[in-house]
Amino acid sequence: MNIPIPIDCTEILKRYRPILSNSHKGMLGHALLIGGSYGKIGAMVLASKACLKTGCGLVTTFIPSCGYETLQTAVPEVMVQTDINEKHISRCEFNFAPQAIGIGPGMGQDLGTQKAFHEILKKHFTPLVIDADAINILAKNKKWIELLPSKTILTPHQKELERLIGKWNSETEKMEKTMVLSKQYELIIVMKGSPTLVIDGEKIYENTTGNAALATAGSGDVLTGMITSLLAQSYEPIDAALLGVYLHGLTADIALPVTGYQSFIASDCIAYIGKAYLSLGK
Repeated sequence: MNIPIPIDCTEILKRYRPILSNSHKGMLGHALLIGGSYGKIGAMVLASKACLKTGCGLVTTFIPSCGYETLQTAVPEVMVQTDINEKHISRCEFNFAPQAIGIGPGMGQDLGTQKAFHEILKKHFTPLVIDADAINILAKNKKWIELLPSKTILTPHQKELERLIGKWNSETEKMEKTMVLSKQYELIIVMKGSPTLVIDGEKIYENTTGNAALATAGSGDVLTGMITSLLAQSYEPIDAALLGVYLHGLTADIALPVTGYQSFIASDCIAYIGKAYLSLGK
């Protein structure tokens, strides 16, 4: 098996692009985030705020109508569009061309939601980040994987990965199956864990940041927002995945002396994104 490439500061600085002094929001990308369902609008609050804090110029979030006031209040910088359905995504129509789409956090797997997701895959070829229930829907409808644009980024945790590739008997078998999926469909797979691994065909990258503080509800939603933000800012998909994973882990490393492991929550991850960026300039 290939030796993993460390996702460390040296590797990241090859890919990181500092902001130009004459930048304006129109130059920094427009991301679309799709997800949420009744009782899980918080996932989209976290993803939306993380997307903005990672540097995206404009963020539009598409959610069921029950979440409108919550999201507008929690993240006033985000533009909100709503589904006609109150409690879950049933169709997704938007009137602009995003540079990247992140889909899945808190979305649920209602049959109408599955159909809406299928329509998105058939109609749009925008760079994608697929997380959470969007991954679970793909696992139920594996033929739909063929519709994914090349270099789509999937961000499964262990159980979601198992639903995609089937059970494994060893870490080696898990890696082999994941690499087969990545190569067959030209996907970038972010295997969330300790450590997080990024699979891009034959290449394996191993993250060097992060700690047990990230084992908290909503951490993955934050990562989805961060990677979608970088993708919308015109980073190449592999660079967006690696930089997002690295910064995400770094927030927990920087916060740890202040929060400790137990009291760190996903909102803390977002709060420390700025310091994570600043550390790249040292």
